[in-house]
Amino acid sequence: MNKLAFVFPGQGAQAVGMGKDFYEQYDVAKKLFQEADEALGYSIKDMCFEGPEEDLKLTANTQPAILTMSVIANAILKENGVQPDIVGGHSLGEYSALVAAGAISFQDAVALVHKRGQYMQEAVPVGEGGMAAIIGMSDEDIQKACDEATAKAGDVQPVNFNCPGQTVIAGTTKGVEMAAAALKEAGAKRAVVLPVSAPFHSTLMKPAAEKLAAELDKIDIHDAEIPVVSNYTGELETKAEDIKANLVAQADHPVRWIHCVKTMQAFGADVFVEAGPGKTLCGFNRRIDRAIKSLNVEDTASLQKTLDYFKEVR
Repeated sequence: MNKLAFVFPGQGAQAVGMGKDFYEQYDVAKKLFQEADEALGYSIKDMCFEGPEEDLKLTANTQPAILTMSVIANAILKENGVQPDIVGGHSLGEYSALVAAGAISFQDAVALVHKRGQYMQEAVPVGEGGMAAIIGMSDEDIQKACDEATAKAGDVQPVNFNCPGQTVIAGTTKGVEMAAAALKEAGAKRAVVLPVSAPFHSTLMKPAAEKLAAELDKIDIHDAEIPVVSNYTGELETKAEDIKANLVAQADHPVRWIHCVKTMQAFGADVFVEAGPGKTLCGFNRRIDRAIKSLNVEDTASLQKTLDYFKEVR
């Protein structure tokens, strides 16, 4: 085995019931859920276990819920002797990666992403911004459609370069709708408006980035103990000041996920474990490079499969 990467999912991976079997079987899960509840001042544990789904889907709740779940998966893997050489995360997942790398404390990260969710929601009133996934079009065509829609209907731009053939656009509702329609007409396999409440990573998130910068000034950020790949630069980062600057920029700039994965591969990572709910990043890996071995840990069953794999290769 070469190098091992842990990657952490972003928003959209949440599901009611997540983390419950970890909580029932692992003390570290109980401890981390309790710390999250204390940091937030309400029970994210109850929301993860029981819902309702409408509450869990609110950005200010989704972000700390997924982060907590991801950090628990990471902690259980470490307890079982599986440690990453490098980490990265998609959007919100970058915060989970920074906790895993020792750059930000778990309590600070939970409170921070709760506020990040609020700031992102406040930046654009509900109904005035959106996102759409574009399947099967080149980056150039997507950029062109976004430029044309921006001129006619309102700001829209590519914001998530997830994997070859899948790019997400975000901006004003009218801009997103016009660009998505134009791309569908131009031959996109699919142009799907996403069920999100804000245009994440678009220039419309500038007010959120500014508020986030003020919050980041209040917490301790340390140099990372292992390299973390930045969504904003797509490169390896370890210095505290770079990590901080990148987190601010990340809020209103695109997530360069393909670049992030290729950077981890160049570092020597050939096995990737997605720690946290869902298998979205495993799916992206298949589209980026089929040679990557992808595993995931979101419950006790997937944990067992992943641990069995490492027993065999050692």
